[in-house]
Amino acid sequence: MMKSFEDANKVGKEMMDHSLKSYAAMTQGIQAIASEATDYSKKSYEDGVAAFEKLAAAKSIEKAMELQTDYMKTAYESFVAQSTKMSELYADLAKEAYKPYETAVASVTK
Repeated sequence: MMKSFEDANKVGKEMMDHSLKSYAAMTQGIQAIASEATDYSKKSYEDGVAAFEKLAAAKSIEKAMELQTDYMKTAYESFVAQSTKMSELYADLAKEAYKPYETAVASVTK
């Protein structure tokens, strides 16, 4: 009886350790995602303001259209790159959060 209690206690402690490691990994991942989103938002806003200032200073419709086209192209490329980066951060978050449980799952399935 004492042996099974000790085994249950050991398993409970291991699961708590895995949970804490997973929580720490999730916290770090979420902080990285939030930081990246904040940086992108700030840069996007600054780029938009700069584009508007250039657009307001344009002397002709042709120049305004050229500036608007360049801004839209740059903004789209930046958005696609940022979306890819955020996807990678979310995938890394999932991998890191699951990593502490891999050994526990492997030992149970054997």
